[in-house]
Amino acid sequence: MNLGPESAGDRRARTAGVLACEFARRPAPRFPGRRDAAGTPSRNAFATGGFTLMELMVVIVIIGIMTAMILPEMRGTFEDALLRSTSRNLVSVFDLASSRAVTLNQLHRVRLDTTTGRYQVERRVRSGGLEEYLPVNDISGCSGTLDKRITIEILHPDDVATEPRDAATPVADLPDAISFYADGTADATLVTMQDRQGFRLGLRLNPITARVQIVEAERQ
Repeated sequence: MNLGPESAGDRRARTAGVLACEFARRPAPRFPGRRDAAGTPSRNAFATGGFTLMELMVVIVIIGIMTAMILPEMRGTFEDALLRSTSRNLVSVFDLASSRAVTLNQLHRVRLDTTTGRYQVERRVRSGGLEEYLPVNDISGCSGTLDKRITIEILHPDDVATEPRDAATPVADLPDAISFYADGTADATLVTMQDRQGFRLGLRLNPITARVQIVEAERQ
């Protein structure tokens, strides 16, 4: 029997019916997780997987072990950097005192308090037959304080031979003073520095050239 041409509404209805039949033939999706007595997935069925308490505890223990291993190394690195930074600061002070002594043709010395770590560059002046040392404050870097975490010791080796000087260039008699002379020489001195970890550095002052050599020392 000829029913005539198919309308657009009929085509849409037929297409919807075909899709409904195809969807009905497909098996029901299986959801992970627990189900109730009726077989319906529970509310936790759609939850994504996470870490268990045991896994979190294991991760925390591993992080703690790695932190305990890394922190001492980082602390030693910081202490070593602080020790070397302090030594470079002191070398700069010695170079400054030596340069001014040669430039001004005037004896200069570095006063270093080993207890407080404070240092001061001083120049010798003469007045009325007397001599005294005045602090140099007209240039930056002539005074300051070293880090208190660094222990400092000044040694004047007796076995270092020094050439005799004339009366106009006396040797400083203070144990915490290092003199730099107008002829480019200096007192033979060894300054040892030690941090709280026992690492040590030495600043060996050459009496002939007034140059400073940084030497590694054994850890105590």
